Amino acid sequence: MNNRWWAPAGLAAVALVAAACGSSGTSGASGSGGSGGGSTASAAPAAASGPSSSMVKSATIGGVKVLTNAKGFTLYSFALDTANKSNCSGSCAVYWTPARGPATAGPGVTGKLAVLTRANGAKQAVYDGHPLYTYVGDHAPGQAKGNGLNLSGGVWHEVTVTGAAAPMPAATHSSSGGSGGGGGYGY
Repeated sequence: MNNRWWAPAGLAAVALVAAACGSSGTSGASGSGGSGGGSTASAAPAAASGPSSSMVKSATIGGVKVLTNAKGFTLYSFALDTANKSNCSGSCAVYWTPARGPATAGPGVTGKLAVLTRANGAKQAVYDGHPLYTYVGDHAPGQAKGNGLNLSGGVWHEVTVTGAAAPMPAATHSSSGGSGGGGGYGY
């Protein structure tokens, strides 16, 4: 059996993912009438519960104490976001799924949880001023394949329990050593 077609097919799939993640997140709500307004953040209730509530937990992944969702998947922040606005929408949000808010703090989570309203009206969890996301490339709890990726116009980081960005992985192939610019991470 000839497997030579796998390399071009794989490269094409990766190119599609990178192109989809490269879309601008500054447009209005996708798929809705769109109010054109930004997002707003507010403090989450101290004991948020119910069907829209999600748990934020802590775990040690790669030697770093980071935030995870209730299922143990790593939570990330996007360098272009602010505490009041997510800049990841449309196709970006397909690959970087916004963590549903409001969220409750599990053991070891000591930062401030809040919630913002995305341009499409959905509620997103915020931790110490960082809107939270999971990454489609993490297929099991304890993975952090999104840490240090420069996609959708900015760098993505695991969120540490302290609220700071996790250190860049040692295997990162950044051409600029920082956010912005190019930087091929194998995509």
